[in-house]
Amino acid sequence: MNVAGQFPRYAPAAESDVHAGTLSLLQARDFLIRQWRFIALVTGLVLIIGLAYLAVTPSRYTAQADMIIDTKRVTWSQSELATENRSVEDPAVESEIETTKSEKVALNVIRRLRLNEDAEFVGAGQGLKQRIFAVLKLSSGPTVERSDEEIMRGVLATLKANLRVTRVGRSYIEQIAYTSLSREKAAQIANAFADAYIEDQLQAKFEATRRASIWLEQRIGELRQQASDAYKEVQDFKSKNSIIIGVEGKLASEVELDQLGVALAKARADTSQARAKLDRITRVIEQRPYKEDSAIPDPVVTDALSNPVITKLRQQFLDDQNKESEWSSRYGPDHQAARNLRAQMAASRRAIWDEISRIAESYKSELQIAKTQEESIDRRMLEVFQQSGATRQSQVRLRELETAANTYRGIYETFLSRFTQSVQQQSFPSTEARVVTAASPPSLPSSPKIGLTLALAAVCGLGLGVVLAFAREQMNRQIHTRAQLEQLVGSSCLAVLPTLAAKASTVGKGWKRKDVAAFQQISEIEPFSETAEALRYIKVAIDLHPAGGKVIGIVSALPGEGKTTVAAGFAAFVARSGGRTLLIDADLRNPTMTNNLGYADTPGLLDMVANKATFDELVVTDTKHKFDFLPSSTRIRPSNSSDILTSPAVKQMLKAARSSYDYILVDLPPILPLVDVKAAALLFDAFVLVVEWGSTSTDEIRKAVATSPVLSERLLGTVLNKADAAVMRRFEGYSDRLHSYYGNYYPDKKTPAELV
Repeated sequence: MNVAGQFPRYAPAAESDVHAGTLSLLQARDFLIRQWRFIALVTGLVLIIGLAYLAVTPSRYTAQADMIIDTKRVTWSQSELATENRSVEDPAVESEIETTKSEKVALNVIRRLRLNEDAEFVGAGQGLKQRIFAVLKLSSGPTVERSDEEIMRGVLATLKANLRVTRVGRSYIEQIAYTSLSREKAAQIANAFADAYIEDQLQAKFEATRRASIWLEQRIGELRQQASDAYKEVQDFKSKNSIIIGVEGKLASEVELDQLGVALAKARADTSQARAKLDRITRVIEQRPYKEDSAIPDPVVTDALSNPVITKLRQQFLDDQNKESEWSSRYGPDHQAARNLRAQMAASRRAIWDEISRIAESYKSELQIAKTQEESIDRRMLEVFQQSGATRQSQVRLRELETAANTYRGIYETFLSRFTQSVQQQSFPSTEARVVTAASPPSLPSSPKIGLTLALAAVCGLGLGVVLAFAREQMNRQIHTRAQLEQLVGSSCLAVLPTLAAKASTVGKGWKRKDVAAFQQISEIEPFSETAEALRYIKVAIDLHPAGGKVIGIVSALPGEGKTTVAAGFAAFVARSGGRTLLIDADLRNPTMTNNLGYADTPGLLDMVANKATFDELVVTDTKHKFDFLPSSTRIRPSNSSDILTSPAVKQMLKAARSSYDYILVDLPPILPLVDVKAAALLFDAFVLVVEWGSTSTDEIRKAVATSPVLSERLLGTVLNKADAAVMRRFEGYSDRLHSYYGNYYPDKKTPAELV
């Protein structure tokens, strides 16, 4: 029968099975209740460390300057300022940020501000040992002189460590932030980095332009010579091959052939055609007006004449006429330019008519010399055609030479233009970056951040405290709750007895002061106290034993757990309740109970076996506590105590005592050090295991129960002894409410007579 089922106050594990989900939260709450002092201690220590950090850490200030990488580049072209829009990609912005943090820019800042002479930077390379000695104002030994290069490297490392250059979102603005012990110095260095970056960009562009100009100048000289040589080769080839190029790019022979063809066609015209032409032009001349401002001849006439001079003069006349009309409408007819155009038109008109007259004269003689001219033209055309064939062969080579000359000329002109631009850019350098917000001395320090540091210390301390508290509980192998003990041994915890304070007592001369107080308080407890109620649970568990067990062995895993005091106190409690009780001291090697009750010189259990003494001769009636006591001999401590407990005399004595007593309580030796309990386990109907609260480990209890199968099967329950009620309530959070049940039921702790 499970006693815990009837008495839930001592069996919380049964409730936890029903409310497993709720219990997990309760366990977390109980864990915090148990360990809040330890967690608070760890948190306080971490906070103290944080305060110490704030106390020893100097204040540092961060100043910030904003610089934009402009997408418009200022250029100098055609003697004017101009802007060129350019797109700046993300890699380009990141490259500019890295350039701002580069060693070259940093060294420029160091030289400009002379940071290599600043104590904040020169002493920054010291190690932790030197800093501690410096704070304590102690000598750290002989100082080692550092070279200028080492000092510069240390200053550079410190400068770059306190510099932070970041990009603002996806914009073209980069923030230059510097942290220093001085607010003015922080702003000064941040601005110096921006200025040094801009200066570095200008210098880089200047150097690139200068190198390009030098190369272009050298290249231009080479190209000039190549173009000159190519042009000279073209002219020499023309002279050598007698190649003459006309105005329109044609060879002279080709032009001559064209002209001869026209002349031959005219010569071959019959006389009637020549005469018709002469008659027609004669009629035109006869119709010539005498006014200077009259019109020019009909275009049909001039086109029929096919005279290039007339055609050219007519075209010039028409162009002048259009210009004169336009300028007259714009500036007026009396404008000097309009007058000049009209004069030019009159001259062109006269020239046209003069040319027509000359053609008329030529037509007159043409009829006479037509045949003679035709023959001469035929001969000349043959000569010219023969010369033109040889010239065409040379013209192919000439075209190649001219193409090469033009190519060199074009390259030369291109390089000359680039060189001119480079020279102009040297005199007008530009950069894409500019400062949009200069750094100013900050009003508040950037570090250490007091609020953030303390908050972080509190959070870290709290987390560390919880982790350490959890590790502390996991490493704790002692029993602190009824549920732990019940789960470990698989049996109910029948009672929890508190640690009792030491009081004066007269019970037994050899009784130790602590044991005297414990036994006296248990034996003299008030009938309505919680301790009395706990002892009643033990009594009820024994009474409800299914086998009707009377012989109860009181055992413990180790010595000193209080099993002797519990056995004696429970015997006194049961005897005072009216039960016939026999208490036997079976711890033959250490008869503490016999000594404590004052029967050290009295014959006992050993005499029953060795001297064949009877039970009636050895049993002692304790008149004060109303129970019979069978002591153990204190004069001899046998090494074969297990044989004595399993002897026929002891078996016969226990069998006879069953009919005379209601309760037979046997104080047995501890289980682990001795083999007595394992050897005599079959003699007992049930066992009660006494466990010292917060002392005995779980491994020791598990080994003790597993020592004997009989012990584990007949284990009636356990008693948690020497419990600290306040600490135990922290381990069993729900017991705070249960602890008050008894006090609430009997608030004034009155006796039954008073309650009636």
